[in-house]
Amino acid sequence: MGRTATKPKPAVELPELDSAAINQNIATMTEHSAEVMAQFGDGLPYDRIRVVNEARFYMAQSAEAMLEAGKRLIVLKEHEPHGEFTQIVTEQLGLAERTARQMMQAAIKYLSPALESKRQTFAVLGKSKLFELLAEDDDDLVALADGGTVAGLDLDDIERMSCRELRKALRDLREDKEAQGRLLANTTENLQNTKLELEKTRRQVETMTADQRAAELRQEVTSMAYEVEVGIMGQLREGFAKLAEQAEEQGADHRAFQAALIVHLESLLEEVRNEFDLPAELGRDQAPDWVGADMAALDAQFADGVGA
Repeated sequence: MGRTATKPKPAVELPELDSAAINQNIATMTEHSAEVMAQFGDGLPYDRIRVVNEARFYMAQSAEAMLEAGKRLIVLKEHEPHGEFTQIVTEQLGLAERTARQMMQAAIKYLSPALESKRQTFAVLGKSKLFELLAEDDDDLVALADGGTVAGLDLDDIERMSCRELRKALRDLREDKEAQGRLLANTTENLQNTKLELEKTRRQVETMTADQRAAELRQEVTSMAYEVEVGIMGQLREGFAKLAEQAEEQGADHRAFQAALIVHLESLLEEVRNEFDLPAELGRDQAPDWVGADMAALDAQFADGVGA
Protein backbone atom coordinates (compact mmCIF):
# COMPACT_ATOMS: atom_id res chain seq x y z
CA MET A 1 0.00 0.00 0.00
CA GLY A 2 1.42 3.26 -1.07
CA ARG A 3 2.07 6.09 1.37
CA THR A 4 -0.34 8.96 1.53
CA ALA A 5 1.15 12.00 -0.02
CA THR A 6 2.06 14.68 2.52
CA LYS A 7 0.25 17.89 1.88
CA PRO A 8 2.51 20.90 1.85
CA LYS A 9 1.96 23.25 4.81
CA PRO A 10 0.53 26.58 3.88
CA ALA A 11 3.07 29.36 3.83
CA VAL A 12 3.10 31.53 6.96
CA GLU A 13 2.81 35.15 6.14
CA LEU A 14 5.16 37.17 8.36
CA PRO A 15 4.14 40.70 9.18
CA GLU A 16 6.02 43.29 7.23
CA LEU A 17 8.73 44.89 9.35
CA ASP A 18 8.33 48.57 10.05
CA SER A 19 11.73 49.66 8.83
CA ALA A 20 11.04 53.29 9.68
CA ALA A 21 10.28 52.42 13.31
CA ILE A 22 13.34 50.17 13.53
CA ASN A 23 15.57 52.88 12.11
CA GLN A 24 14.05 55.37 14.55
CA ASN A 25 14.76 53.06 17.50
CA ILE A 26 18.34 52.54 16.34
CA ALA A 27 18.79 56.29 15.95
CA THR A 28 17.38 56.88 19.44
CA MET A 29 19.68 54.26 20.98
CA THR A 30 22.66 55.67 19.10
CA GLU A 31 21.81 59.17 20.27
CA HIS A 32 21.48 57.99 23.88
CA SER A 33 24.82 56.17 23.69
CA ALA A 34 26.41 59.29 22.25
CA GLU A 35 25.01 61.36 25.13
CA VAL A 36 26.39 58.87 27.68
CA MET A 37 29.80 58.89 26.02
CA ALA A 38 29.79 62.69 25.81
CA GLN A 39 29.10 63.02 29.53
CA PHE A 40 31.03 60.05 30.94
CA GLY A 41 33.37 58.79 28.20
CA ASP A 42 36.11 61.45 28.47
CA GLY A 43 36.09 61.93 24.70
CA LEU A 44 37.41 58.42 23.96
CA PRO A 45 35.71 55.74 21.83
CA TYR A 46 34.26 52.77 23.67
CA ASP A 47 36.67 49.94 24.40
CA ARG A 48 35.59 47.32 26.92
CA ILE A 49 39.09 46.29 28.07
CA ARG A 50 40.21 49.88 28.57
CA VAL A 51 37.06 50.86 30.47
CA VAL A 52 37.23 47.77 32.74
CA ASN A 53 40.88 48.46 33.56
CA GLU A 54 40.17 52.11 34.29
CA ALA A 55 37.23 51.19 36.52
CA ARG A 56 39.41 48.69 38.42
CA PHE A 57 42.08 51.39 38.90
CA TYR A 58 39.73 54.07 40.17
CA MET A 59 37.99 51.69 42.56
CA ALA A 60 41.20 51.43 44.53
CA GLN A 61 41.54 55.20 44.90
CA SER A 62 39.76 57.96 46.81
CA ALA A 63 36.12 59.05 46.89
CA GLU A 64 36.73 61.23 43.85
CA ALA A 65 38.16 58.22 42.05
CA MET A 66 35.04 56.26 43.03
CA LEU A 67 33.05 58.76 40.98
CA GLU A 68 35.38 58.11 38.04
CA ALA A 69 34.82 54.37 38.48
CA GLY A 70 31.09 55.05 38.57
CA LYS A 71 31.39 56.85 35.23
CA ARG A 72 33.07 53.78 33.73
CA LEU A 73 30.33 51.54 35.09
CA ILE A 74 27.73 53.76 33.41
CA VAL A 75 29.60 53.49 30.11
CA LEU A 76 29.86 49.70 30.48
CA LYS A 77 26.17 49.37 31.31
CA GLU A 78 25.24 51.44 28.27
CA HIS A 79 27.23 49.27 25.86
CA GLU A 80 27.08 45.75 27.29
CA PRO A 81 24.08 43.39 27.42
CA HIS A 82 22.63 43.07 30.91
CA GLY A 83 24.00 39.58 31.54
CA GLU A 84 27.50 40.47 30.39
CA PHE A 85 27.47 43.71 32.34
CA THR A 86 26.55 41.82 35.51
CA GLN A 87 29.35 39.32 34.82
CA ILE A 88 31.88 42.12 34.36
CA VAL A 89 30.77 43.78 37.61
CA THR A 90 30.84 40.64 39.74
CA GLU A 91 33.68 38.63 38.16
CA GLN A 92 36.10 41.08 36.57
CA LEU A 93 35.62 43.96 39.00
CA GLY A 94 34.67 41.92 42.07
CA LEU A 95 31.79 44.20 42.99
CA ALA A 96 28.39 43.38 44.41
CA GLU A 97 25.62 44.53 42.09
CA ARG A 98 24.26 46.82 44.83
CA THR A 99 27.64 48.52 45.21
CA ALA A 100 27.90 49.00 41.47
CA ARG A 101 24.44 50.59 41.43
CA GLN A 102 25.46 52.94 44.26
CA MET A 103 28.62 53.94 42.40
CA MET A 104 26.66 54.71 39.23
CA GLN A 105 24.06 56.65 41.23
CA ALA A 106 26.84 58.60 42.93
CA ALA A 107 28.43 59.46 39.58
CA ILE A 108 25.10 60.60 38.16
CA LYS A 109 24.37 62.60 41.34
CA TYR A 110 27.67 64.31 42.07
CA LEU A 111 28.77 64.78 38.46
CA SER A 112 25.47 66.35 37.44
CA PRO A 113 25.55 69.96 36.19
CA ALA A 114 24.17 71.15 39.54
CA LEU A 115 26.94 69.54 41.62
CA GLU A 116 29.89 69.14 39.23
CA SER A 117 31.55 72.33 40.49
CA LYS A 118 31.31 71.04 44.10
CA ARG A 119 33.07 67.78 43.29
CA GLN A 120 36.32 68.57 45.12
CA THR A 121 34.36 69.77 48.15
CA PHE A 122 32.45 66.52 48.53
CA ALA A 123 35.48 64.33 47.79
CA VAL A 124 36.89 64.97 51.28
CA LEU A 125 33.92 63.17 52.85
CA GLY A 126 34.87 59.73 51.55
CA LYS A 127 32.94 57.14 49.58
CA SER A 128 30.66 55.86 52.34
CA LYS A 129 29.41 59.32 53.32
CA LEU A 130 28.80 60.24 49.70
CA PHE A 131 26.60 57.15 49.44
CA GLU A 132 24.69 58.23 52.57
CA LEU A 133 24.01 61.67 51.05
CA LEU A 134 22.68 60.28 47.76
CA ALA A 135 19.04 60.67 48.79
CA GLU A 136 19.37 64.38 49.59
CA ASP A 137 18.09 67.02 47.16
CA ASP A 138 20.61 68.64 44.83
CA ASP A 139 19.70 72.10 46.14
CA ASP A 140 20.37 70.97 49.73
CA LEU A 141 23.76 69.56 48.74
CA VAL A 142 24.70 72.75 46.88
CA ALA A 143 23.81 74.72 50.01
CA LEU A 144 25.88 72.30 52.10
CA ALA A 145 28.92 72.78 49.85
CA ASP A 146 28.47 76.55 50.08
CA GLY A 147 28.59 76.54 53.88
CA GLY A 148 25.02 75.57 54.72
CA THR A 149 23.74 72.53 56.55
CA VAL A 150 21.90 69.28 55.96
CA ALA A 151 20.04 67.83 58.94
CA GLY A 152 21.63 70.60 61.01
CA LEU A 153 25.14 69.46 60.04
CA ASP A 154 27.74 71.41 58.08
CA LEU A 155 30.58 69.84 56.10
CA ASP A 156 32.97 69.93 59.05
CA ASP A 157 30.41 68.13 61.23
CA ILE A 158 29.85 65.46 58.58
CA GLU A 159 33.59 65.00 58.05
CA ARG A 160 34.17 64.47 61.79
CA MET A 161 31.31 62.06 62.43
CA SER A 162 31.13 58.38 61.60
CA CYS A 163 28.99 56.97 58.78
CA ARG A 164 26.66 55.45 61.35
CA GLU A 165 26.14 58.83 63.02
CA LEU A 166 25.51 60.49 59.66
CA ARG A 167 23.06 57.76 58.66
CA LYS A 168 21.13 58.25 61.92
CA ALA A 169 21.03 62.04 61.52
CA LEU A 170 19.71 61.76 57.96
CA ARG A 171 17.19 59.10 58.98
CA ASP A 172 15.94 61.32 61.83
CA LEU A 173 15.60 64.21 59.38
CA ARG A 174 13.56 62.11 56.95
CA GLU A 175 11.33 60.85 59.78
CA ASP A 176 10.76 64.43 60.95
CA LYS A 177 9.83 65.48 57.41
CA GLU A 178 7.45 62.54 57.11
CA ALA A 179 5.86 63.42 60.46
CA GLN A 180 5.45 67.03 59.35
CA GLY A 181 3.93 65.83 56.10
CA ARG A 182 1.43 63.66 57.96
CA LEU A 183 0.59 66.54 60.31
CA LEU A 184 0.04 68.87 57.37
CA ALA A 185 -2.12 66.27 55.64
CA ASN A 186 -4.19 65.79 58.81
CA THR A 187 -4.54 69.55 59.25
CA THR A 188 -5.66 69.93 55.65
CA GLU A 189 -8.16 67.10 56.09
CA ASN A 190 -9.50 68.65 59.30
CA LEU A 191 -9.90 72.02 57.59
CA GLN A 192 -11.72 70.38 54.73
CA ASN A 193 -14.03 68.55 57.14
CA THR A 194 -14.69 71.81 58.98
CA LYS A 195 -15.58 73.53 55.71
CA LEU A 196 -17.97 70.70 54.88
CA GLU A 197 -19.60 70.92 58.31
CA LEU A 198 -19.96 74.69 57.99
CA GLU A 199 -21.49 74.30 54.55
CA LYS A 200 -23.85 71.65 55.90
CA THR A 201 -24.84 73.93 58.77
CA ARG A 202 -25.34 76.85 56.39
CA ARG A 203 -27.72 74.81 54.24
CA GLN A 204 -29.61 73.67 57.33
CA VAL A 205 -29.94 77.25 58.56
CA GLU A 206 -31.25 78.38 55.18
CA THR A 207 -34.08 75.83 55.36
CA MET A 208 -35.09 76.66 58.97
CA THR A 209 -38.08 78.73 59.93
CA ALA A 210 -37.54 81.81 62.08
CA ASP A 211 -38.82 79.98 65.18
CA GLN A 212 -36.55 76.98 64.52
CA ARG A 213 -33.53 79.22 64.08
CA ALA A 214 -34.36 81.13 67.27
CA ALA A 215 -34.71 77.87 69.21
CA GLU A 216 -31.36 76.63 67.89
CA LEU A 217 -29.60 79.88 68.82
CA ARG A 218 -31.12 79.77 72.30
CA GLN A 219 -29.84 76.20 72.69
CA GLU A 220 -26.34 77.30 71.67
CA VAL A 221 -26.37 80.18 74.16
CA THR A 222 -27.79 77.87 76.84
CA SER A 223 -24.84 75.51 76.31
CA MET A 224 -22.45 78.45 76.65
CA ALA A 225 -24.13 79.48 79.89
CA TYR A 226 -23.86 75.91 81.11
CA GLU A 227 -20.10 75.91 80.49
CA VAL A 228 -19.76 79.16 82.46
CA GLU A 229 -21.85 77.73 85.30
CA VAL A 230 -19.74 74.56 85.40
CA GLY A 231 -16.63 76.72 85.55
CA ILE A 232 -18.01 78.70 88.50
CA MET A 233 -19.65 75.92 90.47
CA GLY A 234 -17.01 73.36 89.60
CA GLN A 235 -13.50 74.66 88.95
CA LEU A 236 -13.76 78.05 90.70
CA ARG A 237 -15.53 76.54 93.70
CA GLU A 238 -12.89 73.81 93.93
CA GLY A 239 -10.15 76.45 93.83
CA PHE A 240 -11.84 78.42 96.62
CA ALA A 241 -12.09 75.22 98.68
CA LYS A 242 -8.34 74.64 98.31
CA LEU A 243 -7.64 78.20 99.40
CA ALA A 244 -9.88 77.73 102.45
CA GLU A 245 -8.11 74.48 103.33
CA GLN A 246 -4.71 76.14 103.04
CA ALA A 247 -5.90 79.08 105.12
CA GLU A 248 -7.07 76.75 107.87
CA GLU A 249 -3.79 74.81 107.87
CA GLN A 250 -1.40 77.75 107.56
CA GLY A 251 -3.42 80.55 109.14
CA ALA A 252 -3.59 82.59 105.93
CA ASP A 253 -6.59 84.71 104.92
CA HIS A 254 -7.57 84.63 101.23
CA ARG A 255 -11.05 86.12 101.58
CA ALA A 256 -10.12 89.52 100.17
CA PHE A 257 -8.58 87.86 97.12
CA GLN A 258 -11.63 85.63 96.66
CA ALA A 259 -14.01 88.56 97.08
CA ALA A 260 -12.08 90.53 94.44
CA LEU A 261 -12.56 87.69 91.97
CA ILE A 262 -16.29 87.54 92.68
CA VAL A 263 -16.64 91.31 92.28
CA HIS A 264 -14.80 91.08 88.95
CA LEU A 265 -17.12 88.34 87.69
CA GLU A 266 -20.17 90.29 88.84
CA SER A 267 -18.91 93.38 87.02
CA LEU A 268 -18.52 91.35 83.83
CA LEU A 269 -22.10 90.09 84.09
CA GLU A 270 -23.28 93.64 84.80
CA GLU A 271 -21.43 94.85 81.71
CA VAL A 272 -23.15 92.23 79.55
CA ARG A 273 -26.54 93.08 81.07
CA ASN A 274 -26.09 96.79 80.33
CA GLU A 275 -24.76 96.19 76.81
CA PHE A 276 -27.91 94.30 75.80
CA ASP A 277 -30.29 96.39 77.98
CA LEU A 278 -31.44 93.41 80.02
CA PRO A 279 -33.63 93.70 83.14
CA ALA A 280 -31.95 92.99 86.46
CA GLU A 281 -34.81 90.72 87.55
CA LEU A 282 -37.30 88.67 85.57
CA GLY A 283 -40.34 87.07 87.11
CA ARG A 284 -41.76 83.81 85.84
CA ASP A 285 -44.93 85.55 84.70
CA GLN A 286 -42.87 87.97 82.59
CA ALA A 287 -40.81 85.35 80.81
CA PRO A 288 -41.76 83.90 77.41
CA ASP A 289 -43.06 80.33 77.37
CA TRP A 290 -39.79 78.91 76.09
CA VAL A 291 -37.74 80.24 79.03
CA GLY A 292 -39.00 77.59 81.42
CA ALA A 293 -38.18 74.79 79.02
CA ASP A 294 -34.72 76.17 78.24
CA MET A 295 -33.86 76.70 81.90
CA ALA A 296 -35.13 73.22 82.77
CA ALA A 297 -32.89 71.78 80.07
CA LEU A 298 -29.97 73.77 81.46
CA ASP A 299 -30.65 72.54 85.00
CA ALA A 300 -30.83 68.93 83.81
CA GLN A 301 -27.61 69.34 81.82
CA PHE A 302 -25.81 70.77 84.83
CA ALA A 303 -27.14 68.03 87.11
CA ASP A 304 -25.87 65.37 84.70
CA GLY A 305 -22.47 67.07 84.59
CA VAL A 306 -22.19 67.15 88.38
CA GLY A 307 -23.30 63.53 88.68
CA ALA A 308 -20.66 62.46 86.15
